[in-house]
Amino acid sequence: MTRLSAPIFAFGDAPTLAADDSYTRPFTVEGMLAMTGPSVTADPGCLPVRGDLAHIKLAGRYFVPHYAVPMPHTIKDGAILRTASRADGELVMDLPKGSIFNVLDIAGNWAWGQLGEDGQVGYVALDQLQAVT
Repeated sequence: MTRLSAPIFAFGDAPTLAADDSYTRPFTVEGMLAMTGPSVTADPGCLPVRGDLAHIKLAGRYFVPHYAVPMPHTIKDGAILRTASRADGELVMDLPKGSIFNVLDIAGNWAWGQLGEDGQVGYVALDQLQAVT
């Protein structure tokens, strides 16, 4: 058996815990995801991935804590895509009315997502979007 590396403590009259691990683990993991090198970073605006969240279609290609299934919304007239979730955020582009914006995250009055399936990524004010029913 493998010897445990952490110390084992005794509490009161309770019997002490065994100092040996009762199961073994393989030394190498085969057929599973493993951290084998540096993470790939995406250029801002080209892929729906950021440090904490990515589109579900990128699972297995980009490692982030959470993956989201897009929530399609219709773009209203005058909608603007921005680099940050604030009114003074840098303008990326004017969004075409009636197009689909795939929302991946909502925080406050802002939605983060992607124009269509492969368009620009950024933030849009929620009042400039209409949920697709």
